Amino acid sequence: MDERLKKQLEFSLEIDKEKNVLRQTHLSNLGRRENDAEHAWHMAIMAYVLREYSNEKIDIAKVMLMCLIHDIVEIDAGDTYAYDEKNLKTQKERENRAKERIFSILPDDQKAELVSLFDEFEQYETAESKFAHSLDNLQPLILNNSNGGADWKEHGVSASQVYSRQNKTRLGSEKLFEVVDEIIKKNIEKNSIKE
Repeated sequence: MDERLKKQLEFSLEIDKEKNVLRQTHLSNLGRRENDAEHAWHMAIMAYVLREYSNEKIDIAKVMLMCLIHDIVEIDAGDTYAYDEKNLKTQKERENRAKERIFSILPDDQKAELVSLFDEFEQYETAESKFAHSLDNLQPLILNNSNGGADWKEHGVSASQVYSRQNKTRLGSEKLFEVVDEIIKKNIEKNSIKE
């Protein structure tokens, strides 16, 4: 086997570990906690289905790939809960170390390509990254809503915390933010989210 293929297969096996990274979000209808790979797959399909709601013209293949790779770093860095203020402070540093180790398994050209895509997602500047982030915000929100807001209740999450995160959704999609806003208001009324 040539060296390039060997590296690509090693990377392919390494990213299987993403299936073992559990998130705080539960599957719909009070299912078990979802893993990072399920989250990424779900987001990628949502990106394709909801692409017409992007504020700007987007390269949907690029958005889908961003969705699929954005949490690979959590193999090493672990999942950081969206409302965990303590761990959010070290998230970037942990994820940068993980990015270097994991993507370095690939041949140099593919490492550069995926690191560039990962960094683009993180920088939140392009139409594709803004739309991908909208989905990263929307996906756990719709799951949590389907669970009666159980995850918000469990962690004592406030409306200001949810809005602080979800206000960025509108940068990628005003239309999807309208849905998000409806869901948040409904959950405030049901006391799933603290005022």
